[in-house]
Amino acid sequence: MVNISDTETEKNTVMPYVHRDISWLSFNYRVLQEAKDPAVPLLERLKFLAIYSSNLDEYFRIRVANIRNLQKVGKKTKAELDFSPRELLREVHQIVNHQQEEFSQIFENQVVPELRKHNIFILRRLDLNEEQKQFVETYFNNNLLPFVMPVLLVKRRIRPFLANAHLYLAIHMRQPKKPLADSEYALVKIPSDQLPRFIHMPGTNRQHNLILLDDIVRHSVSLLFPGYEIQDTYSIKLTRDAELYIDDEFSGDLVQKIKSSLAKRHVGPASRFVYDREMPGHLLQYLKDTFDLGKNDMLPEGRYHNNFDFFKFPDFGMEYLKNKPLPPLPHPVLQQDADVFEAIREKDQLLHVPYQSYEPVVNLFEQAARDPQVTHIKVILYRVAKRSKILEALMEAVKYGKQVSAFVEIKARFDEEANLAWGEKLDRAGVRVHYSFPGVKVHSKLALVRRIEDGKPRLYSYLGTGNFHEGTVEVYSDLGVFTADPQMTTEVSNVFTFLENIKPPRKEFEHLLVGKFNLRSALDTLIDQEIEAAKQGKPAHIIIKTNSLEDKAIIEKLYEASNAGVRIQLIIRGICCLVAGVPGKSENIEVISIVDRFLEHARVFIFHHGGEEKIYLSSADLMRRNLSFRIETAFPVYDPDLKKEIRSLINLQLEDNVKARIIDRHDRNEYRRTSSDIPVRSQIETYFHFKRKSELIPQQESENGI
Repeated sequence: MVNISDTETEKNTVMPYVHRDISWLSFNYRVLQEAKDPAVPLLERLKFLAIYSSNLDEYFRIRVANIRNLQKVGKKTKAELDFSPRELLREVHQIVNHQQEEFSQIFENQVVPELRKHNIFILRRLDLNEEQKQFVETYFNNNLLPFVMPVLLVKRRIRPFLANAHLYLAIHMRQPKKPLADSEYALVKIPSDQLPRFIHMPGTNRQHNLILLDDIVRHSVSLLFPGYEIQDTYSIKLTRDAELYIDDEFSGDLVQKIKSSLAKRHVGPASRFVYDREMPGHLLQYLKDTFDLGKNDMLPEGRYHNNFDFFKFPDFGMEYLKNKPLPPLPHPVLQQDADVFEAIREKDQLLHVPYQSYEPVVNLFEQAARDPQVTHIKVILYRVAKRSKILEALMEAVKYGKQVSAFVEIKARFDEEANLAWGEKLDRAGVRVHYSFPGVKVHSKLALVRRIEDGKPRLYSYLGTGNFHEGTVEVYSDLGVFTADPQMTTEVSNVFTFLENIKPPRKEFEHLLVGKFNLRSALDTLIDQEIEAAKQGKPAHIIIKTNSLEDKAIIEKLYEASNAGVRIQLIIRGICCLVAGVPGKSENIEVISIVDRFLEHARVFIFHHGGEEKIYLSSADLMRRNLSFRIETAFPVYDPDLKKEIRSLINLQLEDNVKARIIDRHDRNEYRRTSSDIPVRSQIETYFHFKRKSELIPQQESENGI
């Protein structure tokens, strides 16, 4: 699904473009690459298998469900699409099937043998000795019987409901006195939603034996069907459409509509039926008929599904099979006991999680809650932790008489329910809660504090690339700036005024780039300035780091810049619909993607601007939805020291020759290797960069010792 032509005539007329859903699969393959990299610690490789599987599940529940729905639209609507939903779905299935085969090979031929070398054995039912069989049968009787729910399948009767993402065993069996051809079929639920997936079996002190819950059910399934001979069992799983289709979103009570839609999410239509690829054709056909499944619903996998359960794989205390810890470092200025307002007044401060501790952000809210000079606190909440010190501080601030306002985005996918619950809790505590409004999603990451100083109000703000979520900051790499600069804080205040009143601000934004206002046009202008410089023979350079690059207008503008001679370096973690290195289109564009132990989540835009670099940090990915249909914020970095710091961090990523992959027209996800003899793994180098700044290690300590 890549629009690339090698002919001279088409080369200059067809815009090279990779469909976002194909590019996303390429990103998820980069995750799978980490699982097969022998340099990655063994238990971390299992974690990457889990991440790959979790990602793929969400992909089918959202993206593939959307493609399937597009197949059902009318001819007029289909004619407006620039792709064929049927062809796209076919390509998706082809790529996923290939990746799933590789997934099974990585697990069975690489990971499992490595686990055995460390005396960790994953046993199947045919591997069990008598003692272990007794253990399995006892465990089944004591723990599984209330949950397994056997169901005999009979054609032309009401088919049983398959719960979303639940595991089942499809059973082929027969009655002894009947002919061999008289097969019967049944289903048994594997209760991995109720019990641990990995069960520790009897063994020696040195040997750790595990069995999957699936195989405990397999071993004991004959107890559930007395009088039958069990021929074999095969695992299956159904994934359901998880998109919330909210009719007439521009009117009515959006909160109530989302609550109603959430109740339907787990009973949506099938988006994927996963089955063991060893399943015989007669059983597969029977299931297909029973559950009214089409060819495009069926996807083969290995013996086990829901491999995101590898997140919970026991480590047996073997810390040496994990990444060495990189404990968050203290901020050099915003220490635990620092007066956060005094420090921000003195100078803008930059925070880079997870390398640096998130405590300065938490401290901002906690100090604001107790400070008698603070009158107002405002924050935008997109995703938050289950247990949030920040939200506790907001509720505490109300008790101290502060006016507290929280904008809660209830359309944050898969966090809708949690955000609704937090909104209700904040509301009960006296926080003024504003919810999503129709037609727009709010994705900005902003906080604002109003404080009375010398009898006059002063504003303080935190602007970030990531959510106010104390959990994800441990693994998401994000940047944030604390500032008291009136140029910035006044415009942050204007964003909140818009969100609270749903009225455009009276004055246009001059410093912030805000989605639905000036974000898209400002980015176009900044790129155009580099194009003009290149045409005049002056240095012209653009560096963009983002999660996703999908917007066609931006891509076309970058192609224009490339053809004008602008040097363009892109660091794109996930979706990249732009195609680098195409003659006559993108010869001056280089794209890399970094997948490592932390999730690259920061967005950074850098423009040469005649030698006076303009640097923006942003909540926005370069996707049509972000630039046109969301309230996003890109904010300039004015402090020279902070600009220098950000530039040095980006340079480390551009120099990465360990975890960076080349993203180009060949779509091979090749690791980027440079002529340098020194390996540069940017995430590790970044950690030591901050460790030196925190003065916790001597300057000469080796950066490759981790």
